[in-house]
Amino acid sequence: MRGKPLATIISAGLSKFGRREGVYARELFAEAALSAFHRVEKLDPSKDIKAAFIGQMSEAYEHQAHTAPIAASWAGIFPAPAMRIENACASSGSALRCGIMAIMSGLYDIVLVGGVEKMTNQPTPEVTGILATASDYPFEQWNGMTFPGLFALMATVHMHEYGTTEEQMAAVAVKNHKNGALNPNAHMQKEVSMDEVLKSRLVSWPLKLYDCSLITDGASVVILTKPKLAKKLSDNYVHIIGTGQAQDTFCLHERESLTTVKAAKTAAQEAYKMADVRPKDINVAELHDCFTIAEIIGYEDLGFCRPGQGGKYVESGAPDLKGSMPVNTSGGLKSKGHPVGATGTAQIHELYLQLTDQADRRQVKDAKIGLAHNLGGSGATGVVHILKGS
Repeated sequence: MRGKPLATIISAGLSKFGRREGVYARELFAEAALSAFHRVEKLDPSKDIKAAFIGQMSEAYEHQAHTAPIAASWAGIFPAPAMRIENACASSGSALRCGIMAIMSGLYDIVLVGGVEKMTNQPTPEVTGILATASDYPFEQWNGMTFPGLFALMATVHMHEYGTTEEQMAAVAVKNHKNGALNPNAHMQKEVSMDEVLKSRLVSWPLKLYDCSLITDGASVVILTKPKLAKKLSDNYVHIIGTGQAQDTFCLHERESLTTVKAAKTAAQEAYKMADVRPKDINVAELHDCFTIAEIIGYEDLGFCRPGQGGKYVESGAPDLKGSMPVNTSGGLKSKGHPVGATGTAQIHELYLQLTDQADRRQVKDAKIGLAHNLGGSGATGVVHILKGS
């Protein structure tokens, strides 16, 4: 099975990311789904799509539970079953694995997978509190810990052990904003300078405002089918050839090391083995840069560079749009935005565009193999997918 297609993406769609006032999550999801449907006109969504797997983190933003059938029906998927998957910021990355397994099992021929979050109708302190529910209640939340604080701990240990600098973390933000400025669906289509990042407001030392991802509204969708059916439905399709998922201890203080996300590293090894590829074979990657330090650690966990060399790796220019291994061509969570439930499949949307030569000004030349790296919480969940162009 190594290197063989597990399931095939025949279309992908994305809503505009940003502060989307006057709409509900269900409307954002319908917008993303419609975008996907327009790319594959041979598909009749209401008849052909047999199930929907939808990532969404929290009921608290809109005081609404039982969200999967709402989102699916507004997207025209009815009466097919719809299931919500919640795994914090890895919700739709995990939903994609459910979709892959549904296709591989033979139960369904075509499924829709996506994610959504409508976050900005709550004030920032409330959003911070809602996001913090993905950390441990008695040991982290109760003691006032938030995600900027958790990732700041990881950053300070990385700085202490490896000499990583604030400038190296800032370089991640500069790179990703440069890419995001080219993405019409990004939340913040604006370049930032190194000086702007370093002088931005302190959030939790050493992380500053421009080291942190955006509170964003948005939705993303991909449509999966059996590999043998893809040619009949679409001229632009991408095979999923590797998938991995793992977990680590939930609390940061229980982990062996704060300079690696073991769940992501384990998931990557599983995905690489399944896809029969190595890190050097990847042409383009979307990494979970919820904070700039997370991307630096991600380089190391995915094998793009040696442990401790992530800061130097971003300085080398390798992950730039024109570099040897472009990372976060979409702008990443940092610039594109981070509507947490939608992030996993939004990464897949960008890779779908890249591997079908539809990424416009962000296009990576001759991109054949892509990787998506999606984290949940402070790394209790790690999901990695590897895609190959047809």
